[in-house]
Amino acid sequence: MLDDIEKILFDEKTLSRAIKNLGARISKDYKNKNLLMVSILKGSIVFMSDLMRSITVHCVIDFMCASSYDGGRKTKGVIKIIKDLDVSVSNHDLLIVEDILDSGLTLDSIMKLLGNRKPKSVKICALIDKPDKRQVDIKPDYKCLEIPDEFIVGYGFDYQERYRNLPFIGVLKQSVYDRS
Repeated sequence: MLDDIEKILFDEKTLSRAIKNLGARISKDYKNKNLLMVSILKGSIVFMSDLMRSITVHCVIDFMCASSYDGGRKTKGVIKIIKDLDVSVSNHDLLIVEDILDSGLTLDSIMKLLGNRKPKSVKICALIDKPDKRQVDIKPDYKCLEIPDEFIVGYGFDYQERYRNLPFIGVLKQSVYDRS
């Protein structure tokens, strides 16, 4: 598995520090609010787990699974909701926790869907921002790190459901996805 990694972009220590700093900022911003953190599965589960432990205010969590990918590298442009929320968003300050904001197509659809459910507020929190890939006008309210257009794996990011368990974020060698 490690032989498939071209380079490590962010090691465990860098990720931990960035997430703790972000958690402190979110804690300050959501003091005395009714925070509902929604993790967009599957990629954000590792980030969500670490982020919620760094937040020092009360929060409720829930999970949504939506996809515009089909196991490959490029978005299909069609959003599919695989798992919807179990908790009502009304009367909550909603923080959508996403692993990566790249094209923005999936997140834009999720924002519209959840915004129609009348939360008090809706904000986006992304572990990784990849603005060079943006296809819609959407920006994260909170982000840990920004990267250029590289195909990353590890720390929840996958290629064909593999590599999520790596403790760092690395660039996948092109030869790996070229042979698929």
